[in-house]
Order: sequence, then C-alpha cells, then structure tokens
Amino acid sequence: MNNTYYTISDIAEILNPISFKKENDSVIRKLVIDSRTVIDPDGSLFFALSGKRDGHGYLADAYHNGLRNFVISDASYLDQYPDANVLLVSDVLLSLQLLAKYNREQHHLKVIGITGSNGKTIVKEWLYQLLASEFNIIRSPKSFNSQIGVPLSVWEIDADHTLGIFEAGISKGEEMESLGDMIQPSIGILTNLGEAHAEGFSSQKEKLDEKLKLFKDAELFIYAPEYTLGMPKNDLPGQVKFSWSLKEQADLQILFIEPIDGRNYIRAKFKGAEIECLIPFSDKASVENGIICWATLLALGYTPEQADERLEKLTRVSMRLELKNGINQCSIIDDSYSADISSLAIALDFLNLQNQHPKRTLILSDIFETGKSNEVLYLEIAALLKQKEVNRLIGVGPNITASASLFNLETTFFDSTQAFVESFPALHFSNETILVKGARKFEFERISKLIAQKVHDTVMEVDLNALAGNLQFYRAKLQPGVKIMAMVKAFSYGSGSFEIANLLQYHKVDYLAVAYTDEGIALRKAGIKMPIMVMSPEPSAFDAIVRFKLEPEIYNLEILRSFISFIQEVNYPVHLKIDTGMHRLGFEEPDLTELLNTLAETDKVKVASVFSHLVGSEEGAHDEFTKYQVHRFTDMADIISKGLNYKFIRHISNTSAISRHPDAQLDMVRIGIGLYGFDAGLKANKGLQTVAVLKTTITQVKDIKPNETVGYGRRGLLPEGGTIATVKIGYADGYSRAFGNGVGRMLIKGKMVPTVGVICMDMCMLDVTGLDVKTGDEVVVFNSELTIATLAEQIGTIPYEILTNVSQRVKRVYFYE
Repeated sequence: MNNTYYTISDIAEILNPISFKKENDSVIRKLVIDSRTVIDPDGSLFFALSGKRDGHGYLADAYHNGLRNFVISDASYLDQYPDANVLLVSDVLLSLQLLAKYNREQHHLKVIGITGSNGKTIVKEWLYQLLASEFNIIRSPKSFNSQIGVPLSVWEIDADHTLGIFEAGISKGEEMESLGDMIQPSIGILTNLGEAHAEGFSSQKEKLDEKLKLFKDAELFIYAPEYTLGMPKNDLPGQVKFSWSLKEQADLQILFIEPIDGRNYIRAKFKGAEIECLIPFSDKASVENGIICWATLLALGYTPEQADERLEKLTRVSMRLELKNGINQCSIIDDSYSADISSLAIALDFLNLQNQHPKRTLILSDIFETGKSNEVLYLEIAALLKQKEVNRLIGVGPNITASASLFNLETTFFDSTQAFVESFPALHFSNETILVKGARKFEFERISKLIAQKVHDTVMEVDLNALAGNLQFYRAKLQPGVKIMAMVKAFSYGSGSFEIANLLQYHKVDYLAVAYTDEGIALRKAGIKMPIMVMSPEPSAFDAIVRFKLEPEIYNLEILRSFISFIQEVNYPVHLKIDTGMHRLGFEEPDLTELLNTLAETDKVKVASVFSHLVGSEEGAHDEFTKYQVHRFTDMADIISKGLNYKFIRHISNTSAISRHPDAQLDMVRIGIGLYGFDAGLKANKGLQTVAVLKTTITQVKDIKPNETVGYGRRGLLPEGGTIATVKIGYADGYSRAFGNGVGRMLIKGKMVPTVGVICMDMCMLDVTGLDVKTGDEVVVFNSELTIATLAEQIGTIPYEILTNVSQRVKRVYFYE
C-alpha cells in the first residue's frame, strides 16, 4: 500500500503495541521526532524517542502544536491526552525503524545504498542530479543517515517513486544491520573509508566489515580496492562487482587526472578502451566523488559518452543554509542552490527559528522532478507556508506563477529570475527575514547578491550545527533535572548576538547571561523571550532592566538596596553572587546576616538563583581548591535558603567543571566558551566541534628582492628575497600586532605561512615564497586545523581573547545544515 494511506489502525497492526488508545482512525502522512518541526499536524505521528533528551518531555509541546498521534514507551503518559491516539511500545526507536522497514517492503523500486566515511552525501546528491531525468527519485534529505535519519527518509517512499538513493552512516559496531533492513539496497556504493568515526571501532577492518553489511543482498556493488583493505574480491558483497581505482587494475582504471582551468580532465581504461570525462571541480575530494559517480553510471549501463556528457554538467552541492546580513536591516537565509520539498521544510524551520524581525519572507523558484502535479505540489507548499507562518511569498518561475491562486498570503510572482532582477528597484525589503530558496537553473545567487549587505572580505563563518552539537555534548554530561545557563556576553564570545541566542532558545536552554544591560535589550528586541541574567547591572540601567524584563545579578548590599529602592513590582527575580575565592565580585560569609535582613524587609525582590564562580576548574593543580569552593558555596547557599525559607536555583559549575567536576553540577550549570568549541579541561577539546572559522583574502602579491624590507619600521626582511601576499586583515579587525614578524601563521591552500613585518591596521603581509597564489585567494586565519588555541599560544594569551577580539566590522556569516 502507498504510505499516504496508512491509518493509525494500520500502524498499530504493524507495530503490535503493548497498548493502543484509539480516539479516531487518523491517516498518517508524516513521522515526527521534534515537536518544533511539524508540517502537517493532523497527519503526523510523533515518536517520543529517548536519548540525550527524553522525547516524552516534549509530548505537551507536540500536543500544543496540534499533534494528536503519539508513540510512547512510558505508560504514565498513556491517558494524559484524552483526544489523542496513543501507541505504547517497549522501544520507540525500534518501532520507528520497524515502520520504515514495513513501508520499504511495500515498494519494489530500485534502491542505491551508499556508505563510507567521507563523501556519502555529495555522491548521493550528484547521483540525483545525474539520474533525475529518467527516474522519479526519493533520497535522504541533507545527511539523514543515522539510526533515526534513515527511517524518516525511507518512510517517504511511495508508489510513484522509481528509484531510491539513501545513505547510511554508523559510528560503532552492530549499527548497520538495522539500517540495511530498512534501506534494502539493490545497488551498493562504498565511498572513501577515511578516519571519521574511527573511535567506535577497534580497527579499520572492523569498520569495513560493519559497513559492508549494508550490501549483503545487493545485486551490484561499486567500490575501490583501495578502501576494501585487501579483502578478496569473492568475499565482497554483490552478485556483480564493479571496481574503480587510481592505483591498480580495475573495471574503471584511472590513467591520469589533469587540472584544466578549475576543472579536472580524467582519462581511464574501461572494457579494454580508453575513455574520458571532465569533472567541473578542482578539489581532490570532488574529483574522487565524481569518479565514484562515473563508475556508477558505467556500472548501470550508461555509455562512456552519456556519462561524460552528464558529469560535465554537475553543479556544486550546498549542504548548508547561510545566514547573513541584508539590505535595510534584513536578515538573509541563502539556500539558493537547491529546491525540493524536504529541503524546503528544513529551511523553513530555520526561518522560523529567527525572531529578530517581525516579518518572514520566502523567495521560491519552481520545484522540479517531484513526480506530483503542479496543483498537488503547490497546494502542499501553500499549506506548509501557512503552517510555518510565512508572511510573504515571492514566486519565480512559470509553474509557481500559474499556481498563484493557491497561496493565501502577501504574494508577488515573476516568470523568471531576470524579471525579478529588473523589477528589484520597485520591490521593498525592510526589517524582515528573507529565505532565498531556488533550483539551480534559476541562478538565485543573482537575487542573493541584490539583497545581501556588501561585506568586508574578512569574514567569520559560524557553524550553528557545531554550536548545537557542543550544547548537546555538555547536555549529555548533566545529571537529570540540571538546568543550563548559556553565556552570551561579549557578543557571544565574538560569535554573534541574536543569531546565537535564537539557536539556544530553539534548543531550550533555561537561561541566558549577558554582561551588560544593553546586550540584554538587544536580545529582547530581537525576539528572545527566555530569562536573561545581567551580570553587571548599573543603577542607571535599572529602568531598562525592568522595562525589558531582565534579571540583575546582585553582588553587594549597595546595589541590592538601590534596586529595592527603585523597583515598584513584587517578587522581581534577582540573582545573588557569592564570593567563594575569586575575590572579584560577590557577597562573603560575614555579609549574609545583613543580606538576609535586607531581603526579609521587602517583598519587591525574590531570589531566583544563588551562584559563585570557580577559579581553576580546568586544572588538576586546583582541584582541591575547587572542592573547597564548592563546599563553601553550598554552606553559604544553605544559610541563605534557611533565611529566605524558599528554594532557589544553585549554580557554580562553568564549562570545564561540567566535565571535570560532575558533583558540582547542583541545580544549573553555566556553559561559556565550551559552546564555541574550547574547553581547557578537555584534552585537545575532544568531543567538541569547531564553531568559528575566520577567513580573509589576498589583496596583492609582490616579489621581494634580497634584503628589501617589508612594512612599517622596515621590520620585515627576506634576506634571500621571495614573495609576499598582502591580506585584508589587521589589528582593527582583531588580529593583534603581537602576531607580526613571523610570530603568527595563516593557512593558504593547506600550507602554513608566516607573517612578515608588523601587523598594520587593516592588513598584513605573509611570506608565500614558493606557493602558487594570486589576488582573491582565500586565506584562513583560524579554523579546526589552525585553532584559536594555537593562535593563543603564539602570542601568550588565552582562546577567549582571540575569539572576543575579532572586530564587529568583520562580518559574521552563519551556516546551518
């Protein structure tokens, strides 16, 4: 049967639940695991997964968002929602996978399964480009390749699809069998077997064996001997095996690769003859992924000429949404290289996450190759836009224009991108968040350039997925019930303000903390509604603190009395700072009697939390003092609690303490620079992801004669001569003068190059002798390879300073997958 027509009774029959509370026979069209990402509430089934966060805790949110169909494993929730259908099962994830497997078995289409360590998503997307003209393809959205992502993808197979392309990713043993049972590929592709996720396996051989389980019943297996670790061909899966290789004899034996004007010409031997193709990319990873696609086309029976013609037309796959500043105080979400229903839903969720502007606008092109009629497709999109509360639609293309009557919101339509460009002066964009979502052929990058704010060539890229991953890393270390306060002071450690706060609010942290009142006001104006603590409240800012519902940190009796005198409300939340050894701010033990007497005399304020600040939680040398601080804090907090006769939140743990001192978590922890990928208490930041990348470009390249000097004060010297590149970053951008004269290093084309001479205000010079570089080439100041910690060591400071010193004139661009 087509999955469009599964009723809740059908699903109960498939899952055989422990208990089934049925209120109606809903038709289920969507499977949902996140209460915030609901497209079709009436036709959605919510799975309360248990993992780092228990999905049962979000049943109320899902119910509030209109869902009335639930799969749970905690019987206490069975009767909490009287008008809902509820299936009680022993394992929610297993039930999700069982349902996907059942749906797969109802459809007998050809399926390509892809696994490996690197390149899975790109190969999948390129195969979609190469094969979409002949097949109605269902494929994994983005990189949905996990134990959860695969069943959500496979569920979407219906009777109209003629080809499926699904990727499978694993991080440890005994994971692939369940993915294989759901995907059931008839064609298998093994990509690069790199080091990713190697920590989950005892050896590369164990990882390979586990990955190959995906292809146990495959009719065709496509692989490179380089990645099968010498395994005999007869031991490999697949009734038919097709090999490609850069090093040895194979069905597709690569003879040579020649770079030509940013592309790569490849010659190979196939069936005894030499054949050729042109891959329209220059980087090594793209060339290898292109060869895998070449091998796949040939293995599927396409002629070398057909394969070459298609490969030459491949376009780059953008896997990330890009958030950047736009004209007239707008924010732009740039997803201008792809358009399909799955990725549109993901992009609209990201649009919904943005609260900094009152208006949400979508610029959308025609969507192709869906297998649906225009009426069905655009009715579905119209319902999606209504559900996601989009305020304005600008449609580009003849099909969406012809469907204009289906959309019930502010609309404008154009037959082509050129028509939009010509009408741009008459279109008005102001104080709105604009999602640009276009199929590749519409060249929506032209639209993005028109509405994006022109940026300085030095840019800091902020990976919001990495930041969310770091949040989850620490959340997984917390004991049940422990709250999270995220530190977003100092422009979120230089990474942004509302962009970071929106993400943290979306991921349900409990508190935000800022240094000064104006930072909190900016967040409130950007739509942040969660509690915000102000760490340095000035009496002159009390009016603004109350007006914007901010919560002041109180660290001495003087500021407490001033606030009490000012405020007219009752039980206004405040946070008491206790000094347990930092000796910077805070009440000490002799102050507590007078503090409690002052609080007892008023009902104007109520203590929301009591906290202190650890001095050296990241260093083993200070562990005894950390224990002393925690003990002293709990003693003082107990005195305050008895004096107030009510409960409040207690917190002392900072980023490093979460990992190194779990007994100090108390009621809440404060995560600071750990969110941005740095924790001095973790060896080599293990488990954390790099969030920020600072890039610039080369302005000019010069040849320097022996003993000529470079820069101010003639400090730069190349005794034997050489080549320098001037790059667009200086101390006004936050690149300290201390990096001058060879102390600092930057990355160009993967090579580390030193500075030459002193650092100027807006630029600096690098020694690029022996490198083939030119004006406009990208230069990396810091990333996951050349880390902020490394830069800090170079000039004898700490990562905090490197990150927070990046000037506000350096534009931040935010990426979200």
